[in-house]
Amino acid sequence: MENFDLIVIGGGPGGYLAAERAGHAGLKTMVVEKREFGGVCLNEGCVPSKTFLNSAKVLDYANHAANYGVKVEGKNSIDQAFVVERKNKVVKTLVSGVKGQLKANKVNMKMGVAKIEGKDAEGYIVSVDGKEKFSAKRLIIASGSTAACPPIPGLKEGLASGLVMTNREVLDLKEIPEKFVVIGGGVIGLEMASYFSSVGSQVEVIEMLTKIAGPTEAEISGILQKSLEKKGIKFNLGCKVVGIEADGVVYEKDGKQVKAKADKILLSIGRRAFTQDLGLETIGVNCDRGAIVTDDKMMTNVANVYAVGDVNAKVMLAHTAYREAEVAINNILGKPDRMNYNVIPSVIYTNPEIGSVGETEESAKAKGLDVKVASLSLMFSGRYVAENTEYDGICKLVINKKTNTLIGAHIIGSYAGEYIVAVSALIDLEVDIENIKKLVFPHPTVCEIIRETVFSIK
Repeated sequence: MENFDLIVIGGGPGGYLAAERAGHAGLKTMVVEKREFGGVCLNEGCVPSKTFLNSAKVLDYANHAANYGVKVEGKNSIDQAFVVERKNKVVKTLVSGVKGQLKANKVNMKMGVAKIEGKDAEGYIVSVDGKEKFSAKRLIIASGSTAACPPIPGLKEGLASGLVMTNREVLDLKEIPEKFVVIGGGVIGLEMASYFSSVGSQVEVIEMLTKIAGPTEAEISGILQKSLEKKGIKFNLGCKVVGIEADGVVYEKDGKQVKAKADKILLSIGRRAFTQDLGLETIGVNCDRGAIVTDDKMMTNVANVYAVGDVNAKVMLAHTAYREAEVAINNILGKPDRMNYNVIPSVIYTNPEIGSVGETEESAKAKGLDVKVASLSLMFSGRYVAENTEYDGICKLVINKKTNTLIGAHIIGSYAGEYIVAVSALIDLEVDIENIKKLVFPHPTVCEIIRETVFSIK
């Protein structure tokens, strides 16, 4: 039985980066992946969905080219089969890159289902496909998550027939459905609703909450909803799905049942940590509601066992997993490091984009913080005005009065996902507002709105 310094279970963002960093540091490392290296993010989530959304953005530009003085002849349309083909090429290229990095750092890559079988004198025992067995002094569990599937009548049959899709199947859809219904108004649901609306589907979104975009700041999510409604998307908020039928989704609104007709249905109500059949019980790893419990060093309750990424269900984002992987490896290498979840940015890649980080005014006040909020239209950005014909973008900053530092930022508009990291850094470094005013932003850029909003603080 071959022994390793570290075995990583799962080859998604958290898993492959942990293995790469460990290998680079000289640890004898093996990573086990049951489907495809790159995980959900690279194969059926973050990256492939962005190829879809970029195609939709190009189509949107073409459809509104006259607003910018560009003449486009004939009717614009999408070649969905080509979009899927291009998505597959992008995924293949990036998966190859991940494997190349792992190989370059001398990581042993193993395809198969990993299961913890217990512990012996050599370390933790891990089997692959129930056959080969390996041992390691340390484990990192990065088994990811799966789409949540509630007990909705007809859902199982809908998934089996192909009427209902999860994020995995929708990214292989080669024909545009006439009527597309999305169950869930969170990030994935909104991005796919935005895409299919842009390429010609009649789209309805059914959401149990009274607002879209989950924890997104209320005013920002409201602006996004109005923008998507202008595209023709219908939102049914405060509604509970009670059944899936052959021709649509039945939901309850104000005590009455209504049906949303659908040719295809996307189930997008969140994800749950994947911990089934991992053998966690053989070594006594603690879980809470199906997710592995970790501290801010990414350690579990079991010595030398760590968990990173969606499996700990703290913040289910790929970039969270990257940072958690680095924290885990640093602590394994004796370099003290801790996670700070307060500075994890999030992005919704609709058109317009949303970039958020840190506290909202509501969440800050709930924590007893004395805050003030500065809000400014993106019309104060020259580039934004030059590149847009509808000016509904805003930037909102949340400031801690006691420390005079930023503790939150919420932006909707062009490139928000690209520059929200600047605010994350300012929050993480606790830079005083007066010092932020001294920073020089390139002009003209949309990110100048951060500087302008800071100067608007009263």
